[in-house]
Amino acid sequence: MRPKTLPSARLLLAAVLVLGPLLAALALAVGSGALPGPLAVCGAALGVAGMALAVRTHHRDAAAVAHYVARLAEDGDPPSTAGTPAALGGLVASIARLHRAAAWRTGRVQAQLDTNESILDALPAPLLLMDAERQVTRVNSAGRGLFGDKVLGRDLASTLRNPNVLEAVDSVLRGGASRTIEFTLPVPVERIFEAQVKPFQRTLPAPDLAPDPLPSPSSGPDAPDGESPSAVAVVTRMAILTLHDVTAARRSEQTRADFIANASHELRTPLSSLLGFIETLRGPARDDAEAQERFLSIMHDQASRMTRLVNDLLSLSRIEQDEHMPPNGRVDVMEELENVIAALELKAAQRRIRLRLDAPEDLPRVVGDEDQLTQVFQNLVSNAIKYTREDTDVTVSVALVDGAAVGFAGLPAAGRRGGPGGRGGTAMVSVSVRDRGEGIARTHLPRLTERFYRVDAARSRAMGGTGLGLAIVKHILNRHRGRLTIESEVGTGSAFTVYLPAAPDAVSKLASEAADAAGQRKAG
Repeated sequence: MRPKTLPSARLLLAAVLVLGPLLAALALAVGSGALPGPLAVCGAALGVAGMALAVRTHHRDAAAVAHYVARLAEDGDPPSTAGTPAALGGLVASIARLHRAAAWRTGRVQAQLDTNESILDALPAPLLLMDAERQVTRVNSAGRGLFGDKVLGRDLASTLRNPNVLEAVDSVLRGGASRTIEFTLPVPVERIFEAQVKPFQRTLPAPDLAPDPLPSPSSGPDAPDGESPSAVAVVTRMAILTLHDVTAARRSEQTRADFIANASHELRTPLSSLLGFIETLRGPARDDAEAQERFLSIMHDQASRMTRLVNDLLSLSRIEQDEHMPPNGRVDVMEELENVIAALELKAAQRRIRLRLDAPEDLPRVVGDEDQLTQVFQNLVSNAIKYTREDTDVTVSVALVDGAAVGFAGLPAAGRRGGPGGRGGTAMVSVSVRDRGEGIARTHLPRLTERFYRVDAARSRAMGGTGLGLAIVKHILNRHRGRLTIESEVGTGSAFTVYLPAAPDAVSKLASEAADAAGQRKAG
């Protein structure tokens, strides 16, 4: 309990009650002649002087305690007790202990508030807290990153202008249940968000009824200490808005739906052809040997097309399953390219196409899976043979390049020594397959690696393509942490370039051999 300072009227009444009997007794003694008048006056004076001393001491002690408490409230740390009356030492010590306990509890509450703030900022999803007027009162770090710092203290509508989200927030603030809304933010990049709006209640004391911690001596006698006559807590209804970025999930669902639709379409066409020819062979062409021979040839082509499609789908599925696991083998690119070119020479000769391999000596091995890289080279060279003009060249160029040029920095530091330029680049082996075909318009280039995407669908199907070759190349390179670039000019041809990380040990060995050779030439 805080020490009370008695009002002056009460103090006078107490003084009168104490001095009254003494003065009455002295008056009776003087009246009866038992006490001389001068002596009675001296006794009365001594009584008044003693009462005045007691009142003064009381005021001094009360003022000392009030001053100590005031300094404690201002400085935060318990001040020195010097100058405090010894009689009040116990009271002052108790006040100091009470202050330390309150400070400790306040510190714990502040630490909890700081922890809560850190947790909110660490959330990857944007979170906003709105009051009953839809003003944003709290926002975490992700929310500031999405909407900017100016979102705080403003109406949500000034930042997020989606009517469905605003209607959901208003509904919750009016007392409705939680709502979940999906909406799209078109700028700066189109993103799809799932907004969850949940009700939240915050209880606060009435700001205009907060008690005065140090009541003045003139405070009313009827109000208990530390309490306001009508202090009532205020319950504020608020809303919490959480945004979850579901762009990747929705695009994945759309991609899956497109894939199923495209795969179904690709299989439906040859299946329909097979069923039609089977019905014809069982009916009108039952005894027509020439028609049977022609139809069976077409059926064989359609069945082969379905086989290639199914094989490519299975291959793509296996590659995607292992895409998150980088290979750790060592592959000789030159050896694999020579094998691929030898296997495709007959196919190229049918269109009078010459396959040329241009590569320097002493290329380092690359980090990779031998079978998958063979599939990459085979797909690229096979595509070049299909789409280049007859009686032209398909050139396969191999070189050692700096991976920084294509944004690659995935190898350890050891793999950076000896790279081209010698300045912190990451050594990569590039394999470029260039044809002399009709070329591809620039608008098609970003979509070439999509599944079933074809620039000329009819021509691709006629050549036996499934529309999955470059998609397989892309996923294999993703697993190998490689890169694919496509350059094309309409009327001139196209160049598909694959970048593969060189094995760090192979690069170091080549660098050492080059240094030794340079030293020998210098010594000679």
